Amino acid sequence: MLSLPFWKTCAMFPLRHFRSGFFLLSMGMMGMAGHACAAPALMPQPVSWQIAPGNIPLAGGVRIEWQGVRSAMLDRAAERFARRLAVLSARDAVAGQQAGLTVRIQCQAADPGLLSVHMKEHYHLRTGSDGATLVADGPAGVLRGLSTLLQLVERQEAGPVLDAAVIDDSPRFAWRGILVDVSRHFMSVTALERQLDMMELTRLNVLHLHLSDGQGFRVESMLYPRLQQVASHGEYYTRQQVRDLVSYAADRGIRIVPEFDTPGHSYAMVQAYPEYAAQPITTPMDPNRVVRAAIDPSNPQTYVFLSRLYHEMVGLFPDAYFHVGGDEVRPDEWTGNPRISAFMKQHGYASTAALQAAFTARVQSMLARDGRIMMGWDELIDAPVPASIVIEPWRGSRYTAAATAAGHPVVVSAGYYLDLLLPAVEHYRIDPLDPQGNGLPPDQVAQAHAPFLDAFTLDPAARMTPAQDSLVMGAEAPLWTEIVTEEMLDTRLWPRCAALAERFWSPATVRDENSLAVRLPIVQSELEILGNHAATDSHRMMLRLAPDDATPLAVLLSVTSPVRNYAHNHVFGPSRITPTPVRPPQDRAADIAAPDSFAAAAFERDVRAYVAGQHDLAASLRVRLENWRGNDIRLQRLARTDPALREVLPASALLAQLAQAGLDALDGGRGGWQAGATDALERARTQSDASASILKVRASAQPPGDLVQDIAPAIALLVQAAVQVHEIRAG
Repeated sequence: MLSLPFWKTCAMFPLRHFRSGFFLLSMGMMGMAGHACAAPALMPQPVSWQIAPGNIPLAGGVRIEWQGVRSAMLDRAAERFARRLAVLSARDAVAGQQAGLTVRIQCQAADPGLLSVHMKEHYHLRTGSDGATLVADGPAGVLRGLSTLLQLVERQEAGPVLDAAVIDDSPRFAWRGILVDVSRHFMSVTALERQLDMMELTRLNVLHLHLSDGQGFRVESMLYPRLQQVASHGEYYTRQQVRDLVSYAADRGIRIVPEFDTPGHSYAMVQAYPEYAAQPITTPMDPNRVVRAAIDPSNPQTYVFLSRLYHEMVGLFPDAYFHVGGDEVRPDEWTGNPRISAFMKQHGYASTAALQAAFTARVQSMLARDGRIMMGWDELIDAPVPASIVIEPWRGSRYTAAATAAGHPVVVSAGYYLDLLLPAVEHYRIDPLDPQGNGLPPDQVAQAHAPFLDAFTLDPAARMTPAQDSLVMGAEAPLWTEIVTEEMLDTRLWPRCAALAERFWSPATVRDENSLAVRLPIVQSELEILGNHAATDSHRMMLRLAPDDATPLAVLLSVTSPVRNYAHNHVFGPSRITPTPVRPPQDRAADIAAPDSFAAAAFERDVRAYVAGQHDLAASLRVRLENWRGNDIRLQRLARTDPALREVLPASALLAQLAQAGLDALDGGRGGWQAGATDALERARTQSDASASILKVRASAQPPGDLVQDIAPAIALLVQAAVQVHEIRAG
């Protein structure tokens, strides 16, 4: 009897069919089978939506009819909509011809709360034979409605059409964000503008920029010019670039919230101005000091420095919220300084948490004088701080519960760390109001940024009252960029941010993971048509590794994903690499591999249908399996002249063995096949399990090339079905 306990945990689910319009045959989607059209792939799903019979042929061009409020911002939004519609439909406006689509827009109010947590984003949308009618409570609602209208575009045999529908929609949470860390790897203005476009299309509304950390300070300062001269390493945003980026975001109904991290994560600041450091700054970019350096809270001049700097930055970032970090202050940075220790004793600070609370209160007063609401990470509540401070819990639900119990507004990021390289569904199943660690397993609550991983545990009793729930303003997905370059930015953000946009916008009852799996590739295809660079950047990276022929590498990466939970960072565990002042380049195959394998997901859906009785899928399954099996020989040939490919050859060989097991299972099994299948599946299981949690990463060596086999669960299903058939026949 073949025992497959790990893979047998895969639950069966029925196929859900959605439209396959605009489905790009990108390298990440190779091998996917098409599905019948039944409903548009809306993401986020609206609160209420009904697809009506019929559709509107799109002949090219849009005529906008305005009612109510109209502004230059809305005119620009309409122009963007028209351009995007032309790209999606491949139907440009023709001079002298009547527009193919009429869109009637009624904006009911100017909305004084625009670009705040109170902005009006509700809209009602109806499409039919007479065109589209969009009624919105305010300008933001117009933007959100136009993004949904684009998702109703469908490509049919006779040409592009707009589906008929009736939609009423508004967000569940006011704060729906992405955090991009531009300190560890700088991201150009162009790259950030591209993310803002994607955010507009998926109805996200906050871009949180982590602008200072140990690795760099990224905004030009007139008051403290050494911040860009010394601490930026030549990569920073000028004051005008900041203003332009804020304006670009505002045009799309998106707020930019800046973060300048203190008192910890301050190496860049004190490298430029060492007189404010808690400990001496000696070696430039010492990797052991970059993550530890803190500001001196006992120095009165520290507060003059921060007050002036923050006041200057407030002038560049108009949002009401200003994030000051406050996380991961190493106690010995302060207690190891005799002067700071004496200061603590003199003022009665019994712990570094108490000292930080006093520091926090002073910074909060500075920002309040500038009319800003202070935000910080959940370490701020380790000692009492003013309740007006917005807390961002990142270590689990007990911090959300503790912060809201103390009266703090909250923006949740626990469970949404994109740099864990988890697939979209792992984040999607976590709700900001989930009571038990936001859905994370106990050993995954802490992130690798914390020095004391095992100290963080879940509190299953961390349930909140309705009053506490009301203090949760929303959530955001952080992308820390230790191992993310600008060339990787789109792939690491999308399409997972589209899935989280749905989690943050749609009703809590929208949790169908099977529906998500089918819609996500379609939405990603549309984003790529409209400017996302995930496929093009990944293909360029593959060509550098395999200039002779990137196709075999693309086939391998289409059904593998990078190891998870910071295993690929190699910061701890048996695979740990000692950090050096010069970071290694991000140019390995696992840097290209995406956390979500659409090809493997489609293969698994078809396998489930096949074992459930849809045997006409056998031919399609066989074609894919034969391609994966034969790909190993092609990749081996390339590796003879392209040495960068050699580290993925073990992963390629295992893929071929898994594919052979699948083919044997389709053939009903031949003599001795079960032993080979069991061996391949067990190795795939072991490799996947090595990065299944942070604690396992700490204890387990990682697979060759840092790649995980994503077709293994589907192969296990095929093998299991074949064994059962054999047992029945023998029975």
